[in-house]
Amino acid sequence: MYDCIVVGGGIAGLQAAIQLGRYRHRVLVIDKGRGRSTLCRSYHNVLGWPDGVSGQELRKLGRQHAERLGVEFRQDEAVAAARNGRGFQIALADGGGAVHTETLLAATGVLDRFPPLPGLEERLGISVYVCPDCDGYEVSGKRTVVMGSGDTGAGMALALCYWTDRIVYVNHERQAVGSGYADKLVESGIAYVEAEIAEVLGGPDARFDGVRLSDGRTIDGERGFIAFGGNEVYTGWMASLGVERLENRHIVTDPRTKKTNVPGVWAAGDIGVHSEQVTIAMGEGSQAAIWIHKELLKRKMNTAVFV
Repeated sequence: MYDCIVVGGGIAGLQAAIQLGRYRHRVLVIDKGRGRSTLCRSYHNVLGWPDGVSGQELRKLGRQHAERLGVEFRQDEAVAAARNGRGFQIALADGGGAVHTETLLAATGVLDRFPPLPGLEERLGISVYVCPDCDGYEVSGKRTVVMGSGDTGAGMALALCYWTDRIVYVNHERQAVGSGYADKLVESGIAYVEAEIAEVLGGPDARFDGVRLSDGRTIDGERGFIAFGGNEVYTGWMASLGVERLENRHIVTDPRTKKTNVPGVWAAGDIGVHSEQVTIAMGEGSQAAIWIHKELLKRKMNTAVFV
């Protein structure tokens, strides 16, 4: 029986694990090894890293830090959760086993949907970006190609007008663009191309040079953004607990404690209802861990009094 199981070994989960480890609780982190932080080659807006830091590096350092504090790690995927006495049982995909815990922190995050375009994934976070709040600054004044779908891509292109007036929107999936968005694209001087992308072009060091379309045309660019919509919010595994979720599957938590509506269950990071930022995920991880610690202390005190 663990004091706390953290499901998700990204930024929020690791920060929570470090805090809980410093409280000397018995903690297990379950992580399947793929998520936003494994794909981002460089975060540019994190305090202390003015030249950027990759998600992989943050994860490596975070795990090392947590392991020094006695936190255990298991590479696996949580597929279901159920109440078990005063704690919880987490069913795992690998081998069909299960683990048990008094408290549970869900930090399974979000994964952006994008097609498997050759040359795309290795440029994420370096010259191709996902979040305009995180990386809009990186396209300042540069010719930028938005690779996307329908209104979602159009919305991204319009948002980037704050940073540059040299934007091409390639509607790769050829989904309809509403008249409101279409008119705004024209008004903003954004070039619009409705065609499939065959390949993301670039040179060494993950440089972005544009895209090659399936009809053979090329569109030059200095930076890229993706906006396809339909991002996966990984909260389905805990739905059976009765955790309150919005229609988009993000989890509702108490803003002060990060506690869900289910006693003993917390949520932190991108699965919550907020702006999806790595620095916010760090803060929420610590915030949740502090209140998990308070709950564990209260339970131990009540047990001691009862005995």
